[in-house]
Amino acid sequence: MAKIYTNCPVEYTASIIGNKWKIIILRDLLTGTKRYNELTRSVIGISAKVLTENLRDLEHDGIINRKVYPVVPPKVEYFLTDKGWELKEVLDAMREFGMKYRGEADE
Repeated sequence: MAKIYTNCPVEYTASIIGNKWKIIILRDLLTGTKRYNELTRSVIGISAKVLTENLRDLEHDGIINRKVYPVVPPKVEYFLTDKGWELKEVLDAMREFGMKYRGEADE
């Protein structure tokens, strides 16, 4: 399904990283290239189908690249593009916010 955007830059950014799973996938890729199985272990609670869908969305939006090696069994790696690295500041700000306020959720 095609995405429809308004002129709002915040809405555009939210459409790219607009769910919990994409943000967590990006968090993990900020530490470097990951194989599919590494992501399935580090993104706790995500199904294989949902992980694959989110990886495809991020690739389609130019946030990550997928490299397939011609070996058996198949080896696939995912890594951030330059555009994806630009989201680091956004995730860093989310981390800082979480560090500051996460204790309030327990009150």
